[in-house]
Amino acid sequence: MDQLLIALDVESGTRALALARALDGVAGGFKIGSRLFTLEGPSLVRRLTDSGARVFLDLKFHDIPNTVAQAVESAVHTGAWMINVHASGGAAMMAAAARASRDTAARLGVPRPLVIAVTVLTSLDERTLRDVGVTRPMVDQVTALARLAKSAGLDGAVASPQETAHLRRELGPGFTIVTPGIRGASAGSAGQDDQARTQSPAEARRAGASYLVVGRPVIGAPDPRAAAEAIAQELARA
Repeated sequence: MDQLLIALDVESGTRALALARALDGVAGGFKIGSRLFTLEGPSLVRRLTDSGARVFLDLKFHDIPNTVAQAVESAVHTGAWMINVHASGGAAMMAAAARASRDTAARLGVPRPLVIAVTVLTSLDERTLRDVGVTRPMVDQVTALARLAKSAGLDGAVASPQETAHLRRELGPGFTIVTPGIRGASAGSAGQDDQARTQSPAEARRAGASYLVVGRPVIGAPDPRAAAEAIAQELARA
C-alpha cells in the first residue's frame, strides 16, 4: 500500500531496521523523525534508501532561509524521498528549501525529493493555537499556511485528517497532503496519546489524503505486520 507510511519512532536503529524488514511489501515507506535521527544520524537513512525503501525525513526544518537550504541539501544526499519544513518559517524560507532540493538533486543526478510544509501540529487544538497567539480558526490557519507553501513552490503540506478535505478542495488534486494523527478503526487507539485532531484511516483517505503516517498503532502492536495489513486493507476498501 504505497499510501501507508510507517513512523519508525523507536529507540534504536536495530529495531527500526527490523521493523522495516517485517513491514516490507505492506508499508509504502518509512518516516524517520527527530528521535531516531538524533540517535542514529544519516547513515540509517542511507541504509534504508539503499535497500530500496522510501524514507520521509521528518525533521521539520525551521530556521533562516540559508540554513534551511543547507539542511535540505544535506537531506537530499541521504537519498530521502520526502523532506519537510515548517510553513511558519515563511515564504522565503520555503522557497529556499524548494530550490535547494531541486538544485542538489540535479547536481547529484538523482530524483528530486518531495518537499512539504508542516502547517499546525496534530497535537494542537483550538485552545492551544490561541495560546501561541493565533486567533483565527484552525482550518483557516492550516489553509493559509498550505497556500503559502504552494505559492513558495513546495509540493504539499502536512495537516491533520480533520483539515484534509478542505485542503483538497481548496488546493486541488495535484497538491500532496500528508496526514498523521491516524487513529480508530483498524488503527486502534494507541493508549495514552498526545494527538488532538485524529480520524480513522478510511476517513482520512476519503477526505483526500495522499499519504497517511501511522506510528504507534503499528509499531506498538503485538504483531506490527498484521496491524499494518489491517490498515492497508481498510485503505483499499476506502
